[in-house]
Amino acid sequence: MNIKKKTTIKDIANVLNISAAAVSKALHDDSRISKKTKKAVKQVAKNLNYQPNHLASALRKGKSNLVGVIVPRMNSNFFSSVIQNIEEVLNKEGYSIIITQSNESFKKECASIDTLLFSQVDGIIASMANETIDLEYYEKIKAKGIPLILFDRGENDLNVDYIGINDYDSSHVIVEHLVKQGRKRIAHIGGYKHTRIFNNRILGYIDALKKHELPLDNELLIESSLTIEDGKEKMLQLLKLNKKPDAVYVASDYAALGALQALKEQNIKVPEDIALVGFGDEPFTAMVTPSISSINQHSAEIGKQAALTFLSYTKKKSIKQTLNKIILDAELVVRESSK
Repeated sequence: MNIKKKTTIKDIANVLNISAAAVSKALHDDSRISKKTKKAVKQVAKNLNYQPNHLASALRKGKSNLVGVIVPRMNSNFFSSVIQNIEEVLNKEGYSIIITQSNESFKKECASIDTLLFSQVDGIIASMANETIDLEYYEKIKAKGIPLILFDRGENDLNVDYIGINDYDSSHVIVEHLVKQGRKRIAHIGGYKHTRIFNNRILGYIDALKKHELPLDNELLIESSLTIEDGKEKMLQLLKLNKKPDAVYVASDYAALGALQALKEQNIKVPEDIALVGFGDEPFTAMVTPSISSINQHSAEIGKQAALTFLSYTKKKSIKQTLNKIILDAELVVRESSK
């Protein structure tokens, strides 16, 4: 199998019998090169399928006009909406984005950071993987003087910009709603405590129960990977209790969908027997039966604010980041599952 050699500036120069430097200047529209030569160079470049080396160009200029985006997964409406809005804002300012997904893996997240740094990105916008506890790789980004903006999932210890919703207050909003519906034994299928946003949701849940003088039963608070499968498994675990919950608050819509499947399989009526509330306002929450109440995370606004925060650094002579939070208010969308 013959592998075609990549066309270089020297190849174009040889065809036109001019210097490689002249070709480079022509491709960069240098005013010292005549219009005739520029036209000839660009035509030969097209004929030879020349692709510029953006990495080399970035090293020369100290700027790539690329921004890296790291998300736990792309098959989520929340993350895809954030990405779409980041891209829309940055494209208008001449930036393109490189998207990577960690699949909730710390190892893959570290590899993504290395790849983005090698690609000479001008900034990184990220939401951390569930497995991430060690912040060394994120510190590496800061050490290189590259703006780091975290959204949805981030850690205060990094002292960088963060955009997200008020996770603690979200739990209060959900518990308050369920209490108004007459629920007194409210369970929480939460994320892992080591992840700040999920820990805040757990703390909000605990404090909201205390506020309404409801009992805090440890067997009603379960940590989860928040997948559909795990949501189903954790719900079945709750249904085995001698005293079952009359409401379940799940920290992810995907896990809430799994929980709903388990309730249906056990012939438990929702919301009559057990009310259900998810988190994320994924499109499917309005389509399933019964439709699932959920927290709207304002994904579009988070994406826009993340992009604008990065752009603010492009106007500064030096990068010195501090902990700066943009926190959006929680909004509960009430549907059939908790009425």
